[in-house]
Amino acid sequence: MARYHQYLLLTVFLAAAGKSADAQQTKATPYYPTHAEVLQNYKAADALDSALKKVPYVTNVRPNWQTGSNQFWYSKRIANNQTAYIVVEPEKGTKKIIFESGQLTAEVSKATGKPVKDGGFRIEDMFLSADKKQATFKTGNTWLKCDLGTLQCSKTTDTVHQSYDNDKPLQVRHYRWEGITADSVSPDKQWSAFVKGGNIIVKSLKGSTEIKLTTDGNLDKPYGELTWSPDSKHLVGYRIDPKKTKEVYYLLSSVPGTTRAVLKSHEYDQPGDEFTSYQQYIFNIADKSAIKTDAEKIDFFGAPQLHWRDGNSRYFTYEKADRGHQRFRVIEVDVTNGKTRNIIDEKTNTFIYEQRIYTYYSAKTHEIVWVTEKDGWRHIYLVDELTGKEKLVTKGDWVVRDVDSVDVKKRQIWFKGSGNNEGEDPYFMHYYRIGFDGKNLTDLTPEKGNHSVTFSPDRKYYIDTYSEVNIAPKIVIKNTADLKTVMELEHTDLTGLLATGAKLPEVFVAKARDGKTDIWGVVYRPANMDPNKSYPVIENIYAGPQDSFVPKSFSVVNEMQSIAQLGFIVVQMDGMGTANRSKAFHDVCWHNLADAGFADRILWMQALAAKYPQVDISRIGVYGTSAGGQNSAGALLFHPEFYKAAVSACGCHDNRIDKQWWNEQWMGYPVGPHYEQQSNITNAGKLQGDLMLIVGEADNNVPPESTFRFADALIKNNKMFDLLVVPGMGHSDGGPYGRKKKRDFFVKHLLNAEPPARNTDELAHN
Repeated sequence: MARYHQYLLLTVFLAAAGKSADAQQTKATPYYPTHAEVLQNYKAADALDSALKKVPYVTNVRPNWQTGSNQFWYSKRIANNQTAYIVVEPEKGTKKIIFESGQLTAEVSKATGKPVKDGGFRIEDMFLSADKKQATFKTGNTWLKCDLGTLQCSKTTDTVHQSYDNDKPLQVRHYRWEGITADSVSPDKQWSAFVKGGNIIVKSLKGSTEIKLTTDGNLDKPYGELTWSPDSKHLVGYRIDPKKTKEVYYLLSSVPGTTRAVLKSHEYDQPGDEFTSYQQYIFNIADKSAIKTDAEKIDFFGAPQLHWRDGNSRYFTYEKADRGHQRFRVIEVDVTNGKTRNIIDEKTNTFIYEQRIYTYYSAKTHEIVWVTEKDGWRHIYLVDELTGKEKLVTKGDWVVRDVDSVDVKKRQIWFKGSGNNEGEDPYFMHYYRIGFDGKNLTDLTPEKGNHSVTFSPDRKYYIDTYSEVNIAPKIVIKNTADLKTVMELEHTDLTGLLATGAKLPEVFVAKARDGKTDIWGVVYRPANMDPNKSYPVIENIYAGPQDSFVPKSFSVVNEMQSIAQLGFIVVQMDGMGTANRSKAFHDVCWHNLADAGFADRILWMQALAAKYPQVDISRIGVYGTSAGGQNSAGALLFHPEFYKAAVSACGCHDNRIDKQWWNEQWMGYPVGPHYEQQSNITNAGKLQGDLMLIVGEADNNVPPESTFRFADALIKNNKMFDLLVVPGMGHSDGGPYGRKKKRDFFVKHLLNAEPPARNTDELAHN
């Protein structure tokens, strides 16, 4: 509450400035529909949802590259719920439809022996003959071969072909939460290493020699996680101190065929839980000696992946992220004496976002490509392994979002970034390449918009899809060598979509709590909005610090648009504390998840109301799921002067109850008093406004007890609320039933209207 009042004067100033600048605005009348109007709104919303789903527009192209060539096919929806299948030859700059689904209805029905509605079959896989005169495809469990001249089809067993996975990364990554694959056989194929009774045994594969490298291991504290050196002379292993992961429980109340609830449990680390630790050792096969390296125990994550230098078995490096996420190192180990050296040693007073640490090791050149936020923005560094010298490759007030690939031969890095293109939404994704020396930064996607790129198998071509939330996608294929557009694949005409009456969302920008930083969001309005009326606002909230969440690409069919049709203005924005901006922007979340960017969100909505008289911020609702469930409930606890109604689904209402890896990343370790102070459960007595809680009883992401404990605290504080428990449901917003309840809840509490009497099917009879 105190934090909000710090920005109140700024808020009043911004609101007054907005009204002064738009003195011509007329005051709108608050929209309070009659029950009959509510029923019509529900019907109109359903009708619009149905109409939108029938409008054919293309938002992406998924290429199916043909073996040994740069030809590919893709499918797209066309009129009358049909699908067109198109072949593209980039070398010739041509594309053509080979058939539409409706043309094969009779053939597919005859070949499969099953009735098929007009074009109503799905092709799961397909490949073309070399001369492109035949297509072999799979529908259901049946493979058919189709003559593309006559369009006659027959069953076939000739289905062997190679396919290319567009989603497979060019360079495979190892994530720190994944365990390593322990070596068994030495690289020279002379030895096999294994653990028996907690001790390490090395056995000759050429004879009967067996070496026991340790004797002090046991089943309680075994050795393990073994890795051979490239020359097979050393074995790296760990003395392990295992800690059993504790379990969480839930009840399945309604299992068919039972008369008792079924108790379920699963392993689940929570903040503060103890982890298994690993002490690193190096074993010499020739003299059977063991050296404990001078590195401290690894007590966070598991045994690390080792990186050996090319042609050198003396040194290896590994990564260590300390628990609490405030230190990250790349550590070099000398196998001859166990001495260690920090090649990279990053420390911070807040957090290092562990899941976005990127490292690529060039064994031949002894270089590490490393992505970090150490200069205040997420950028690429090149590190010399031998000297530890760092060189900044990318720089500026923008963000490297991800590395696509590293080309050591050409000394180029291919990556995705945002915020580097002037005059654009700073979240728009673009694709770049740059030299190791930081020169020749090239934007592969210079057109304004949010881009998504896929490459051909030989990377000679790439397909670029770009759009904005209210501008239709344009899909082109480009030549990687000169970046020139080879041809346009798709560019959706929105005439049919706009004919449904749908309103495209508006992008809206307002200043954050600091009065300088831009906060970006979107606004959805009812299709039949009366400009002389003012409408309640509903915020779709998710303030999880792991990403940003406002949609940036074109899509009309979504829940926000659908809810708006009932008589609301629905908004979403990314406040401070979320990712993909500066480190300072992100750091707001540190030890501070209850903040949830509310100070920025409130200012943003007040600025929206200052510009548009149709925006009624005296009636603000909010809904969210998971971390968004925590945020939406928190809105009524910490900012009841602004938010009036909230729907909270499967919320992590206390960060001590939720998963360890997510919460310690942002709230820190060890678990301090701030965890309790910011808990919705601790603050349940502060509830004002109308609250609905939704939880699935089988949630194995956020334990259901998080919601039940919050409900318990609300009851003990004599607070009134609604609770929906969905039997058998996992981590969800409540599914179709829960979404109906959510809409009805907001209609009742923000529009002061009675929602449809669903048990009598009132909607169908009016």
